[in-house]
Amino acid sequence: MEFLKKLTLVITFFSVAFTVKGQTATDIQKAFNASYTSEYKGNYTQAIEEVKKAYKADSYECNLRLGWLYYNAKNYASSMDYYQKAIDLKKYSVEARMGYIKPANAAQKYDKAFEMYEAILKIDPYNSTANYWVGVGYYTAKKYDAAAKYFELVANMYPFDYDANHMLGWSYLNLGRTEEARVLFTKALLNRPGDKSASDGLAKCRK
Repeated sequence: MEFLKKLTLVITFFSVAFTVKGQTATDIQKAFNASYTSEYKGNYTQAIEEVKKAYKADSYECNLRLGWLYYNAKNYASSMDYYQKAIDLKKYSVEARMGYIKPANAAQKYDKAFEMYEAILKIDPYNSTANYWVGVGYYTAKKYDAAAKYFELVANMYPFDYDANHMLGWSYLNLGRTEEARVLFTKALLNRPGDKSASDGLAKCRK
């Protein structure tokens, strides 16, 4: 009988636990549904409040959603804070890091955005977006050799991509690799005929 009592207590405990979890999941689903409705109407303040009604600090999805909503509400500090909470909960999340970059750029915290792109590459070395923007960072710093390595990776994965060919062309041109730059600018102009920057680069290759 004692064993049966203990078993009953265990079953009761797990039943309560699953009920609580089920209620939490249902609450969050309802909150998200209401939040989407408010977001579609452009009412980000209300959309945020709807999520907060069922907010759980250990919910990756809640923190990610609030990061997005605060970004759209132009509250960039809060947006970055919630995206960081999502990152802390899921340390390999690329999507949360990509989300963080949006408010960081909007707040002109470009160093934070650059650091996040570098963090993404530690998780996903072939992420084309992160490789491209890290390349841009090095190019802006006039570290053309370093920039070229990142642009090369993107251009190899997306051989007809305008951005990759264009920026790799300028990197090569600054490194004195004129013939290679000419080929890349020509490709860029096939993708985007008449583009001024690619045309200027091509003209410099012919001098």
